Amino acid sequence: MRKGPQHKEIGKYLKDAVYGANDGIITTFAVVAGVAGADLPTATILLLGTANLAADGFAMAASSWLSTRSEKEVYERERSVEEWELQHQKEDELSEMQTLLKERGYSAQDAILLSSLLFKNKELWLDVMMEEELKLSSAQALAPLRGAFTTFVAFVFAGAIPLLAYFFLPSNNPNIFLFASALTAVALFGVGVLRSFFIKRSRWFAGFEMLLVGGIAAIIAYTLGAFVKALIG
Repeated sequence: MRKGPQHKEIGKYLKDAVYGANDGIITTFAVVAGVAGADLPTATILLLGTANLAADGFAMAASSWLSTRSEKEVYERERSVEEWELQHQKEDELSEMQTLLKERGYSAQDAILLSSLLFKNKELWLDVMMEEELKLSSAQALAPLRGAFTTFVAFVFAGAIPLLAYFFLPSNNPNIFLFASALTAVALFGVGVLRSFFIKRSRWFAGFEMLLVGGIAAIIAYTLGAFVKALIG
């Protein structure tokens, strides 16, 4: 079943949200693990973790905005070219469409008939030419600011999860890092399961893969924190 523009829009924003959450959890927990490895105070963890949420969240949102804006500009420019060709080079465009249809398995006679029918619907014609000839999707024309906002919100909310234990548990709790790690592990697995809808993998595999990647990042950060502490201590 062919997906309409609304489905593509929802899918694009969901993807932005999932990947924003993905990066938010991993980067923030890496900060938490590094500071915990250095055995620094809880206040330092909260300070650096919160700063990471704001700075990296903004950086990711800005990157998303620039990327989506560029894709939108390319899509709109190429669509305007196709629209001009449709108005001024009708025969050439009909020939191109017939060639595309034949490449898709239609007979020459069916290709001629179908291209004539498509020609009666200008917007549909342009949609087909953009996707089949230029390999450009209408999803690339989505509003850049919405995608950036989605990324930022997902990054901040998901990235705050590794900090929850430090916000709500007493700072002298000896197991505070373990609580933070447990919360993060659940969040990592959950985001991995959500990623499975976009990477077409088993939910369990995607969940454990995400957990493994986040765990490795945390181990590296924790070890580096402990090493630096020993080095300067």
